[in-house]
Amino acid sequence: MNIDAFSLHESNVRRYGRSFPTVFARARGATIWDEAGKSYIDFLVGSGALNYGHNNPKILAPAIDYLNGGNILLSLDMYTAAKREFIEVFVDAILKPRRLSYKIQFPGPTGTNANEAALALARKYTGRSSVMAFTNSFHGMSLGSLAVSGSASTRELGGVSRHDVIRIPYDGYANGSFDSASYIDYVLGDPGSGIEKPAAIILETVQAEGGMNTASALWLTEVQRICRDHGVVFIIDDIQAGAGRTGDFFSFEFAKIDPDIVCLSKSLSGLGNPLSIVLIRPEIDVWNPGEHSGTFRGNNLAFVTAGAMCKMWSDKNFTAGVERTAVKLQRRLDDLVAKFPRSIEEKRGRGLMAGLKCRSQAIVGHVHDVAFENGLLIESSGPNRDVIKVLPPIAITDDELDRGFAILDQALQE
Repeated sequence: MNIDAFSLHESNVRRYGRSFPTVFARARGATIWDEAGKSYIDFLVGSGALNYGHNNPKILAPAIDYLNGGNILLSLDMYTAAKREFIEVFVDAILKPRRLSYKIQFPGPTGTNANEAALALARKYTGRSSVMAFTNSFHGMSLGSLAVSGSASTRELGGVSRHDVIRIPYDGYANGSFDSASYIDYVLGDPGSGIEKPAAIILETVQAEGGMNTASALWLTEVQRICRDHGVVFIIDDIQAGAGRTGDFFSFEFAKIDPDIVCLSKSLSGLGNPLSIVLIRPEIDVWNPGEHSGTFRGNNLAFVTAGAMCKMWSDKNFTAGVERTAVKLQRRLDDLVAKFPRSIEEKRGRGLMAGLKCRSQAIVGHVHDVAFENGLLIESSGPNRDVIKVLPPIAITDDELDRGFAILDQALQE
């Protein structure tokens, strides 16, 4: 298979091409084929950007119709029919059933655009500069997002220093021996702590890149209470954990909280088209017109596919299927933990956002290579890259899920 063009001309920064050295050509659902016709089960799904699988027909069909209709594709933040329909569907199918009320900002096409906008808005709203962020977090590759990310190697990218960030242990950090929520509450109320009151607290309910660490409902509820008590903006980065990945549309639904700001991207478009939004409590929406911008914030094709994705959440058969698949996936992970105790320490994650914490990076690397050779795409996460991420499409068929786990089982046996 010819990969010379990539090795000769593409930047050294490429990653996934090195991990999966083949040329992919077609995809449908949870299955992807290379140029030679070999099939692979996809437990990577664009690092969580294809939660609904490849070329989901319910999402693809309206996109094809839209492209064939001579419609607007790029509109900045002008009003278009596609944008109006997305807003109305998102409000009616996603927000109202969950009793959430947010203004919607379209900041630009990627997740880091959403996080940058959220951080800037929190600082403008409060008049304060610092932000509280957590160990092992990851929020994006632009400078503001890098600053609040936990990994030292990530923060060093860009070659400039990052200021105004207060780092706090995440829920369960250091074997759960430290109650970080109580610590935050105490230091924010103590004038002698030396810690200034931040503009915002930003966190992921499941730390995908940080090793599939999960926050408990109790901890999240406490962090929200603390934010409200101390006048701090509470930001949930739901870029990878949201849009259905944990089994609910928002990853924080299980905790019954209502964050001040929610950032969504990755699978929001349902088809891999770049799209991100920032959901803002109305009283916090203090932007002046044009104060925050972005050329590609008007991706109308993404509005169309995102609207089609949102409509799926009004289908009880679809939501029941997602719930059933999440239960099955968790059961299969439990079986692997019990079967391979010498290789796997524990199961991590929640719903369909799962991981297997292994006993060494070498085990994960070997499993990755054997799985790829046998037709399964997986990746690793965590500061030591010792967690196998398991991210199948939330609409995966039983047959595809069984095939994927059979390959994973075989790789762990080897």
